[in-house]
Amino acid sequence: MRPPVCGRRRIPAGAVRQALPPPAAPAPAPPGKRAARTPVSLDANVAAALATIEKTVSKCRRCLLAKTRTRTVFGAGSTRPPVIFIGEAPGAEEDRQGLPFVGRAGQLLTKMLACVGFGRGDVYITNVLKCRPPGNRDPQPQEVACCEPYLLEQLALLKPRLICALGRHAAQTLLKTDTGINKLRGRLHDYHGISLLPTFHPAYLLRNPADKNKAWEDLKRIRLLVDEKTG
Repeated sequence: MRPPVCGRRRIPAGAVRQALPPPAAPAPAPPGKRAARTPVSLDANVAAALATIEKTVSKCRRCLLAKTRTRTVFGAGSTRPPVIFIGEAPGAEEDRQGLPFVGRAGQLLTKMLACVGFGRGDVYITNVLKCRPPGNRDPQPQEVACCEPYLLEQLALLKPRLICALGRHAAQTLLKTDTGINKLRGRLHDYHGISLLPTFHPAYLLRNPADKNKAWEDLKRIRLLVDEKTG
């Protein structure tokens, strides 16, 4: 049975904003009293902190990937994501653009997210490694050791309720196991106190479309878990 084709129509965010009345101006402070300072939003604080880490990553020389990369690929998405999707490493197109999951696999990921009601701006997408390994080879242990602290900083700021590890290598790296993806998927695991659910990498699904049904089941469970945690 093939997963359903999604044709859900999304309402442009701008249309919602235009339909709302402009916010009322704050009331003036009473004479002799200083006006209350408008607090900086949590989103702005998180975005600023992420930008600082991203700048550090862009100058990182901890491993030899710094010599072969075109651009670092830090991550993109919501500053309050219910779920963060983590792949193993950037590919060629990501290396050129500096953005995660923008090649063919990324296009499939976008469609997969849409089928369970997520836009890319609703979640956060990143990789274990922030630089592309030459020839898209598997990340090496020393490269993971250099990059994983950046990922932990991202998680500490973003505070997702759930992690989805995309593919065998991401799941094995985060869970410190050599168990195969077919045995890891379908079960909740723990990564530094955050629930983690592995599924297939979109690039794998492009090569093995017969497993899209399994990925569809994983995505539905992710949606259900997110809704339960936010309900």
